[in-house]
Amino acid sequence: MENRGILTDMAVEFCKSAKNRDDGVISYYEVEVDGALAKKLARPQGRYTTLETRAVVTGRTDDYGRVTEALGACIREYCKGADKIMVVGLGNPDLTADALGDRVFKRLIITRHLNPDKYVCALTPNVLGMTGIESYDIISAVSARVKPDALVVVDALTAAAPNRIASAFQVTDSGITPGSGVENHRRRLDRASLGVNVVSVGVPLVVYSSTIAKEYCDGAEETGRDMIVTPKDVDILVEDCAKIIAGAINGLTGV
Repeated sequence: MENRGILTDMAVEFCKSAKNRDDGVISYYEVEVDGALAKKLARPQGRYTTLETRAVVTGRTDDYGRVTEALGACIREYCKGADKIMVVGLGNPDLTADALGDRVFKRLIITRHLNPDKYVCALTPNVLGMTGIESYDIISAVSARVKPDALVVVDALTAAAPNRIASAFQVTDSGITPGSGVENHRRRLDRASLGVNVVSVGVPLVVYSSTIAKEYCDGAEETGRDMIVTPKDVDILVEDCAKIIAGAINGLTGV
């Protein structure tokens, strides 16, 4: 059922799940990691929903609206009717494979100045190496001031299977640890640390070369652990995934 030895952020990879349903464009997976399983796997406890689709990597733009609608419905369910939503775009905007959060941020329709009772507001804290300030410190300070009903945090993820790159949208209520995908762990963002519901939305955009070797080279000894692989057209993939995620979030408050 589970695999704790691979480097991945994807629940369908560290805790194998059967497909719940398939509508011809999107395959849906649900994973529930309870306290006992979280301890066993050394993974965050929570619920994980994965929407898998090849629409982006195959350039099927006609299906983007369908994926956006499905992802929006999923995020809305996790936010449980929250009216005041603060979106946080994590990552390094100057590093394409890590720029998903920034690209989503730039496509959001911000409405807090129009309706203080039902809105989307947003920020992108960049990374510690650029600002000298931990993402957690920025997010916690702004959240404490704004007092949203929910935080929707967007970030690029790491996958174990190369065929999941830009092909899976994961939503979870377990929160997220900035930098965990590249083993640069920062302080975790979740309900326990921030005092508000944290919904994480991510897409795998990188995979470790050691994971590829282990998976496809008959269990070859892990080498190049620090080498991260991403597709040559990652710039296009990031932009298209950002369009879908931003569209899904923009629909949360009817904009």
